Amino acid sequence: MRLILGSGSPRRLDLLRQVGIVPDAVRPPDIDEDPGRGELPRPYCARLAREKAQAVTAEPDDIVLCADTTVALGRRILGKPADAAEAAEFLVALGGRRHQVITAVAVRRGDRVWTREVVTAVKMKRLSDAELNGYLASGEWQGKAGGYAIQGLGGALVPWISGSFTGVVGLPVAETVALLAAAGYPVHTPQQGEAP
Repeated sequence: MRLILGSGSPRRLDLLRQVGIVPDAVRPPDIDEDPGRGELPRPYCARLAREKAQAVTAEPDDIVLCADTTVALGRRILGKPADAAEAAEFLVALGGRRHQVITAVAVRRGDRVWTREVVTAVKMKRLSDAELNGYLASGEWQGKAGGYAIQGLGGALVPWISGSFTGVVGLPVAETVALLAAAGYPVHTPQQGEAP
């Protein structure tokens, strides 16, 4: 049995390593990530995670782990910005408002797929022009859903979250470990009284 991470995200790899899980292979799938017409954020995110898991080539006994993170402002999906102008549009739209960060996780072993969506409420502060321009200049927005990274400089823009911090980063660790265990992956978690 091998664990294959179907994601090129270095953040997801780091989060797995933090809990002692090192994938045997990393194989990011190439799928169409465009939302369907009228598709809502949570079903969209769940569909992408499942499609990614199905798209990864694996042996029948291998375990494939995939995830997708989506930022939702109401019914609007804020994906990865195409350029700095779109990142600025996203950050201005998010400023001073609560939004949701949805991370869907899919684990596949053979024909079985286990899935879970984790929804976290996040509030971003209103950004001054200097803060907005400084963040855009950092380049950190590139490749990030919603145009920000809470684990980096973007953390200074977020005064409040309710839910899973690791889910906002890109992989809700507790839920992922539970899905891997359900699929038969040998996950070691500290027992009561044991040092983590």
